[in-house]
Amino acid sequence: MTALDARPDTTTTHRFPEHFRWGTATAAYQIEGAAAEDGRTPSIWDTFSRTPGKVRNGDTGDIAADHYHRVTEDIALMRRLGVTDYRFSVSWPRVQPTGRGPAVRKGLDFYRRLADELLEAGIRPVATLYHWDLPQELEDAGGWPQRETAFRFAEYAGIMAEALGDRVATWTTLNEPWCAAFLGYGNGVHAPGRTSALASLRAAHHFNLAHGLAARVLRGALAPSAEVSLTLNLHAVRAHTDAPEDLDAARRIDAVGNRIFLDPVFRGRLPEDLIRDTAPVTDWSFVADGDLEAASAPIDSLGINYYSPTVVAAGSSESPSPWAGAEQHVRFLPAPGPRTAMDWPVDADGLHELLIRLRDDLPGVPLVITENGAAYEDYADPSGEVKDPERVEYLHAHLAAVHRAIEDGADVRGYFLWSLLDNFEWAYGYSKRFGIVHVDFASQRRTFKDSARWYASVIARGGLASG
Repeated sequence: MTALDARPDTTTTHRFPEHFRWGTATAAYQIEGAAAEDGRTPSIWDTFSRTPGKVRNGDTGDIAADHYHRVTEDIALMRRLGVTDYRFSVSWPRVQPTGRGPAVRKGLDFYRRLADELLEAGIRPVATLYHWDLPQELEDAGGWPQRETAFRFAEYAGIMAEALGDRVATWTTLNEPWCAAFLGYGNGVHAPGRTSALASLRAAHHFNLAHGLAARVLRGALAPSAEVSLTLNLHAVRAHTDAPEDLDAARRIDAVGNRIFLDPVFRGRLPEDLIRDTAPVTDWSFVADGDLEAASAPIDSLGINYYSPTVVAAGSSESPSPWAGAEQHVRFLPAPGPRTAMDWPVDADGLHELLIRLRDDLPGVPLVITENGAAYEDYADPSGEVKDPERVEYLHAHLAAVHRAIEDGADVRGYFLWSLLDNFEWAYGYSKRFGIVHVDFASQRRTFKDSARWYASVIARGGLASG
């Protein structure tokens, strides 16, 4: 019996529902590598990472964790962990290099092979269509601020549904459109690196439209049993005090951070306060008739990515700010308590708060934690072991918060730990490690961290042990 072959025991105190989905998650550009192989063309992240000063140490995703060539090895790791599901993303420029027209067979074959090997291992494939790697040719044509990009995305969704519809049962249209819109087009810290409040709001709207168009395409191409989803990095926003100006600061961030996506997708409308807040930037005339109806295509579940809470007070933010319409009214404060290597506060209560808010705001919508995890300064010791007790503590606390939310009536169906592998961490390059599997990027050797063994035991017992 290997160290990961844990057996259920009688110490479980937080038992999850019988059919709870236990998974792990990755993103194509962060792990695949093979950036110029088999017809793949540059994405906006290839271009951004090659721009001097944009990514720490000049790192790129050219090789990353070399998952493209090591997919069988990585699935074997997942099998040892005992995960029931694996959430991966498809590299849009690997399968449709220009963002238009026919697909590349070798690109599709890679994802067919990935799905087939997952199924053979007893692991359910969960596909995300967009995790930030827009084909550069579409960015050159205007990118997400341009309406046409939403229609190109829907076409791409149809290509993937035809190719993998018989293998993949759960489809997520977009991952964290807030980051892609506001960090990519608002303050420029993510690809494509633009700094325009108007462009970020246009991009956010076109992400909503793209999601709705793609959801309808998927519905028309997939079996009735297939699940269609959307993943948002919703902000657990807290006002610093109960003073009216601080409460208004929290309202502003909730509008441009959360309800800018929740209201169009689930209610078919834009928040009225968001329109007022952003009036100095735009009159929203780029929203065409029928767009909001299209954006509100029904979905089967909502994915939630959570890492830490957001604490705000009245004031102003540095420019350029990703918070369009709020930058002159809101300042951000550090939450108390321990912090991760990303300098993010550790606060599992924020996850519980978020799930209860969604329980109340979106009754009847199943929820899935599609990302949750932490980066720490872990390393392989002289014996080759990777001890990461801080990550174990973080994960335990957040899973306990999920369990508490379920007991409080939140319909949470699964948990996907971020991330399976240490990988290319966007603008931080390879300086931050989120994986429960350590990757030596020089040799590509994989090593289970203590957190991987811990997570395997949680999955095996179906919950958290006492103590």
